[in-house]
Amino acid sequence: MTQLKIHGGNCFLQAVDENIIRCVYTKKDEIDACSPIGIRAESSAALKNVSAAGSTVFETERLRLEIDERSGRVTWYRKQAGLKLLLREGGMELTETPLQEWTTGGEEPVIRRVHTVDGDRNFVENLRPETKRMAYRAKLFFDFQDGEQIHGLGQGEEGIYNYRGQVQYLYQHNMRIPMPWILSDRGYAILVDCGCLMTWNDDARGSYLFLDNVEQLDYYFIAGENADELIRSFRRLTGRAAMLPKWAFGYVQSKERYESQQELVETAAQYRQRGIGLDCIVQDWKTWVGDLWGEKHVDPSRFPDLAAMRRALHDMHVHSMVSVWPNMNYDTQDCQEMQEAGHLLHDLATYDAFDEEARALYWKQASEGLYRDGFDSWWCDSTEPFSGPDWGGETRREPWERFGLVGGEHKKFLGAQRANLYALYHARGIFENQKKEDPAHRVLNLTRSGYAGIWRFGAVLWSGDTSATWKTLKNQVTEGLNMAISGVPYWTLDAGAFFTVKDNWRARGCGCNTDPTPKWFWQGDFEEGTADPGYRELYVRWLQLAAFLPMMRSHGTDTPREIWQFGEKGTPYYDAIADCIALRYRLMPYIYSLAGAAALDDDTIMRPLLFDFAADPKAAAMDSQFMFGRSLLVCPVTEPMDFGPGKQVLDRPHTWTCYLPAGCAWYDFRTSADGHTPLTCTLYEGGQEVEADAPLGQIPLFVRAGSIIPMEHALLYAQEQADTPLEIHIWPGADGDFTLYEDAGDGYAYESGEFARIQMHWDDAAQKLRISACPAQIPGGLCGRRVTVFVLGREAAGLIYTGDAVEITCG
Repeated sequence: MTQLKIHGGNCFLQAVDENIIRCVYTKKDEIDACSPIGIRAESSAALKNVSAAGSTVFETERLRLEIDERSGRVTWYRKQAGLKLLLREGGMELTETPLQEWTTGGEEPVIRRVHTVDGDRNFVENLRPETKRMAYRAKLFFDFQDGEQIHGLGQGEEGIYNYRGQVQYLYQHNMRIPMPWILSDRGYAILVDCGCLMTWNDDARGSYLFLDNVEQLDYYFIAGENADELIRSFRRLTGRAAMLPKWAFGYVQSKERYESQQELVETAAQYRQRGIGLDCIVQDWKTWVGDLWGEKHVDPSRFPDLAAMRRALHDMHVHSMVSVWPNMNYDTQDCQEMQEAGHLLHDLATYDAFDEEARALYWKQASEGLYRDGFDSWWCDSTEPFSGPDWGGETRREPWERFGLVGGEHKKFLGAQRANLYALYHARGIFENQKKEDPAHRVLNLTRSGYAGIWRFGAVLWSGDTSATWKTLKNQVTEGLNMAISGVPYWTLDAGAFFTVKDNWRARGCGCNTDPTPKWFWQGDFEEGTADPGYRELYVRWLQLAAFLPMMRSHGTDTPREIWQFGEKGTPYYDAIADCIALRYRLMPYIYSLAGAAALDDDTIMRPLLFDFAADPKAAAMDSQFMFGRSLLVCPVTEPMDFGPGKQVLDRPHTWTCYLPAGCAWYDFRTSADGHTPLTCTLYEGGQEVEADAPLGQIPLFVRAGSIIPMEHALLYAQEQADTPLEIHIWPGADGDFTLYEDAGDGYAYESGEFARIQMHWDDAAQKLRISACPAQIPGGLCGRRVTVFVLGREAAGLIYTGDAVEITCG
């Protein structure tokens, strides 16, 4: 590591790779070796000093940085046929600040317990801060180029895509998941290794990232030929994504909440009887007895036999998920056990996820009470885990007030340097302990909060407790893109939104609120829930978006969400929902292959158009459309066409304006892919807007020319062994490639190479499809199975794939 004096401090430089340089700025003589987010930055490149008189310059094979030692300003260049300017930094700043620890000073804690929408919370009234030692507040300044776009920073609520000219407060909260990461459309990204609260600022006061409390300013500058390379480098530093069980990519049915194991099983059986696809059913909160909030033992009167429940569900090829909480009421058995072991935080309700022994004890409780004989996967709810006084009241507070209130609670109980890290360590405990106890089954953890690197722990992040409005739906598209561009491979949402009505505790029926005043966050537009045709329309459009996310999941309160709540077969909303779920299962081979690429190649499933169409300025700036993999362009409908709030009837054509990115041609998926009724297909040139048909049951969806998409004729669950041929659909007009991924669907044998990757190539000029050999034959996989090839929905060829390389003429 190279050291030099700059701007009254020490700068340490390390070439992690030819395109990644670590930069640490500190007032100390040595750097702190501890990485808050667990980065192991071993060098695989040389950093060369090429300084000349009057300049301080370092280079790798791909990067050049010039340092003004007096001001601390660093300028970064990519070395390609000369030098290309990437970023001029505006300098670095460290200011001493106390690192405080909150304590009662030996006094008996004075606890105020509050029943909230977000669970029971303990507030310790007599905590006070004591200075432990001194640390730093830090700023990293930027001098951006004209027109430069900055993305990333995780998930907010506001639907901001380009953070130029914006101020954003980065703290964990319901509907907020910060990431210490920015990505520029100019071909670079910055990852800051910290766990504290942060503020992004780009206004008249300057452009900078502010860090609330750190030992040093420690960041990684990454250059890339495209966004995919930047994300791969991000995951190289923070860890690869774990592969989820295959069933996680099917349809997940949830609501707040099923009252008993009987209701849970009967709901799953209804889906099977109706022939609607289903892979997972979710048991939300209050599985415990009475008011024993957070207890990881079920109420035997409502859940008398978890083993029988599991058998009944598995007999239908349905899996289950249960919500668990990091906080527990003080009088629960679990909380008492944690306290006796010394593993509670200062609120005397939340376990200390930063402690390895505490994580092991939490797993022991969860396994014995819920996992070994019962549920298959986890819904780790409320993993912030301190919402503070912000999560209440009739009026939303100002952004800086919320930041101070909620962030202050996290600093108080977690420590200033770990204020954003709790969910990361909580997920680590679930993953490591389940994998150790039961390596035959992959971890699936749906969690509300997270941080850089959480994907290595089998985590799917979701967007929190949203409200049912069309504006929220539109913002959800943007926030999903923010998460994808922040390196998160698995993200989802509550299809239909969590809150359907405006604050109405009686409709919710939970009986846990002691404050009758309205809540600012509980602001759905549909008082009658599924009885309102306006909500039914919104739900269908939300579910259509969910069908093209890494996890397709319905959930919410106020009104039920099962398909039969929206009508019966033959009615428009029921049929639209059924078609949406059926399309998800038709695409299962494609989707699971995208997941395989995310785990093995650090790929991205939900793809902002910036990833694939950076050369098209209009596409690169779009926050309302995205690619699902590299073949499907998804254009979600985010405005009503039939009914608005208040049952107002709209007179609007069922069309939606879609932009087709330049650089390739496009087909309408719906007129070219049913594989059984060939239709005349229009080929659209990219770089134009088109008016797409968008009836209620149809999301505008386009396929890139040259695409190869494997599909199933029909499935009811992800790992169903179909007796119909695998369909390989081709959209001609360009050469194309696709890699089909197969593995056992569960367990961790894939980590030691037990998987198959079958390459497919379409030669457009010759009208030939080549399928590579498959040396690793996966039980139930493609080898030995009949394959039918379709070109624009017309059957072109058929064969039995034996595992040998084959070339198929489709002209």
